[in-house]
Amino acid sequence: MITLYFYNMDILQDDNGLKGRFYIKVDDKEEAEMTYTWAGTDRIIIDHTAVNDALRGKNAGKQMVLQAVAFAREKHIKIIPLCPFANSVFNKMPELSDVL
Repeated sequence: MITLYFYNMDILQDDNGLKGRFYIKVDDKEEAEMTYTWAGTDRIIIDHTAVNDALRGKNAGKQMVLQAVAFAREKHIKIIPLCPFANSVFNKMPELSDVL
């Protein structure tokens, strides 16, 4: 017998004008976070990504990067991916280069 588990995954955002983060809650528990810092008014620096074991292998980190890309496109800003994980997503997905 195979048991399948499905998660209600929400990607949320906090931003205070200086720093911000994208994070994922599953069943009201925070399971992943990607933080950024504003560099002026037209750039954010992604500096850290962390995913708990509960979401490993479920593309949670990549989904947060894609949410940051959507945010950057909406706000007409650029992203500096200093976080090694975020940088690797950008390197693997050249279609995201418009926000770099």
